[in-house]
Amino acid sequence: MCLVLLNEKPSVGRELLFLAHHSQVRTMDNWDEIRTAYQVARLGTVSGAADALGVHHATVIRHIDALEGRLGVKLFQRHARGYTATEAGQDLLRVAQATDDQFAQLAGRIKGQGEGVTGELVVTSLAPMSPQLTPILVQFQRDNPGLLVRYLTGERLFRLEYGEAHVAIRAGAAPQEPDNVVQPFAEQQYLMVAAPSYIARHGAPETEADLADHWFVGHDSEHSRAPFLQWLSQAVPRQRVIYRTTDETTAQTAILEGAGIGFLPCWAMKHHPEMVRLLEPRPEWRASLWLVTHVDLHRTAKVQAFLAALKASVNDWTVA
Repeated sequence: MCLVLLNEKPSVGRELLFLAHHSQVRTMDNWDEIRTAYQVARLGTVSGAADALGVHHATVIRHIDALEGRLGVKLFQRHARGYTATEAGQDLLRVAQATDDQFAQLAGRIKGQGEGVTGELVVTSLAPMSPQLTPILVQFQRDNPGLLVRYLTGERLFRLEYGEAHVAIRAGAAPQEPDNVVQPFAEQQYLMVAAPSYIARHGAPETEADLADHWFVGHDSEHSRAPFLQWLSQAVPRQRVIYRTTDETTAQTAILEGAGIGFLPCWAMKHHPEMVRLLEPRPEWRASLWLVTHVDLHRTAKVQAFLAALKASVNDWTVA
């Protein structure tokens, strides 16, 4: 068991880690005591902890007394309303919470190891992929009745090794996390486009040299990792990027509303045929997409079935 420490000062957390490291916490009873103390600190009463754990209140008291005796500190102040954690008890609460979270994540991974396409399927991607990915997820759920789909979006990399997702679709350079299975999925071409309302106000650039006279939607940071935005930063002065955001979905909405010229993935054009393509696509406007799974879950029936559904759709992600 790995007990995670959240501060640098001497603490009950360090004492627990010391005991575990030196094999002095060896039995299930010892973990039961820590888990009991965690529930008391969380709920504030012996009776509440007993109900949560499904044990007698006398067992809770015995565990607390034994743990305090072993650590040589008071974890709780006893009073008429219940138990209040001392500073040492709060430290234990943080350590036990981290460990409890890791057990929950492990349970999520174990649940994904069944042989059928059942239970939960957790998929993660950047939010702008939602219009393309959601129909695939919905159809996959229809084909597998009873399947619970959780689709998590955002720029945070969900950690597959902790069971936070079964399948991740990632863009950019090939992911390098250990114990992950990484497969190339598609080369997604981005197109430079403008809304008809923008063209009506400002006209359309005919050559790359004309871009310096136009207005653009881009990232709030000059150091975006998106290859098409890196190209744009070299092609036009920064002051021509007059609508800036940290979110690609928001940027795409601004482009559709005519705030400026910008980039859409090629598949988005089927949803917005009114958008006007500008200039010929450049190789620098492409982004690699990768399918990422954890090695422990990669061969499960559920993950393999969903990967097959994704790969069957690959032409829809790449067509210009």
